[in-house]
Amino acid sequence: MLSQKTKYALQALAYLAARYEEGTPVLIGTIAKEKNIPIKFLEAILCELRNEGMLVSTRGRSGGYQLAEHPKKTKLSRVIRAVEGPIALLSCVSLNFYKPCENCNQETCCINPVMAEARDAILKVLDKRTVNDIKDDQECKVVKPVPMSKVR
Repeated sequence: MLSQKTKYALQALAYLAARYEEGTPVLIGTIAKEKNIPIKFLEAILCELRNEGMLVSTRGRSGGYQLAEHPKKTKLSRVIRAVEGPIALLSCVSLNFYKPCENCNQETCCINPVMAEARDAILKVLDKRTVNDIKDDQECKVVKPVPMSKVR
């Protein structure tokens, strides 16, 4: 599951994506208020995203944050990796944060190939989708969870 930090990052980027065409920075206080995000937490998140090159910040009275590039160019996989770290469920199948498991022999491990398949399925979606796909000013289809009793 995504951390609250990553959810806030995605919400802030969705807000900024909806205002991208305006071409003006948005105050951090405005984003925090509109998205109901604690301002101190949001400051740290936006600073991280700026350091990763996804945001540009401007100081001064008319300052704030804006996307560094068109929302169609920033993949969701990049955002999640920047804030959350590995997308893979296990470090031994991570493409960018690989680390062997401590108590596992990868040669005989049957969990590894299944988790690699899960990683690939998640990446297939996140590499195809961009910040533009989550921007605030569009209709979104909400997916309701299916009760486990109906999953077979």
